[in-house]
Amino acid sequence: MADIKTIMEIVRHNEEIARKFFAIEKRILSILNFTDLFEVLLTEIRNEFGIPYTWISLIDNSDLSGFIQELEASESLKPLLNVIDKDSFNSLVGTRTSPLLVNHNLKPYFRLLPKNRKYFVKSMAIAPISLDGQLIGSLNQADITVKRFQPGIDTSLLEQLAVKVSLCLSNVTAHEKLRYLAYHDPLTGLLNRRVMESVLEREFFRYQRYRKSLSVVFVDLDHFKHVNDAHGHDRGDDLLKYVARILMELSRNTDVVARYAGDEFVMILPETDRQNAARLMERIHHHFNHNSLRTRGVTIPVAISYGVASTDDRKIDNPRALIKQADEALYIAKKALKSAPPAPHPADPVNPGDGKLIGLSRGKNKQ
Repeated sequence: MADIKTIMEIVRHNEEIARKFFAIEKRILSILNFTDLFEVLLTEIRNEFGIPYTWISLIDNSDLSGFIQELEASESLKPLLNVIDKDSFNSLVGTRTSPLLVNHNLKPYFRLLPKNRKYFVKSMAIAPISLDGQLIGSLNQADITVKRFQPGIDTSLLEQLAVKVSLCLSNVTAHEKLRYLAYHDPLTGLLNRRVMESVLEREFFRYQRYRKSLSVVFVDLDHFKHVNDAHGHDRGDDLLKYVARILMELSRNTDVVARYAGDEFVMILPETDRQNAARLMERIHHHFNHNSLRTRGVTIPVAISYGVASTDDRKIDNPRALIKQADEALYIAKKALKSAPPAPHPADPVNPGDGKLIGLSRGKNKQ
């Protein structure tokens, strides 16, 4: 009878564990953003199983790396997130898909731990997670006891949970990409025209309230048709992405850069007067003059024209007028370019009068 009682206790114990795993899976299957997915997942594991340490490790430069910044922005999730390079991760986990349990020689595995917490760890469970078949990191648990994650115990339910997490990641990724495309240009990654217009309205309202200068720049690539004709549309796309990246890098993180249409870009520069906008554009112009695009064995000089408008002009009383004036300044610059003698170097743009260039950036340059 004692044997039957023991067996029944084991069965009930296993059923309770399975119930807890099922409860976690139900909670995460309907979530459609990364931050909530990981926060709920880790919280539920801690609550259901009493695990003292739970966290996520993500491989840098993986298919999910583009969302790491968003995850790190979460105050509750940031302490539970570890970003690790691929070689280090592979040296610990390899290419396995089943969970790894370790309770001795743990020091190498401490590289998986988030950097901003103190841990007292005697055993760990590392469950690899993937995105569309590609390994992107692991779901990790750790305990203060040696026996909690002792090698040899059944990990089938944990492996099943990791599979469900991987499926959720695929669903969330598809949803996040759709959301991203609603706000961004798919080629360059810059904000699209619709979002740019909304941002400009917001910034113009701030200008009216605080009376701090606001500048807008229209940027247009010179000889872009020639690039497409001479090198093909793929190289033309490379040029657009290169220009977008440099505009981002050379401006401030408070500026906004958007792809307006075709080879036209718009840059919104909050708290920037015409003079400082011109200085920024001179730096950008200098960069392009001395840094051609080198792509797939081809060197392509970069030439731009641009027009600047600023609220320094008190006649501007709405955001549409600001855009219109920048567009007109660009038109004057392009018209002068067409009437000028042929330039010996196609990367030397003509920017007469008020023609200036500007961009949005996450870079460190100041104005």
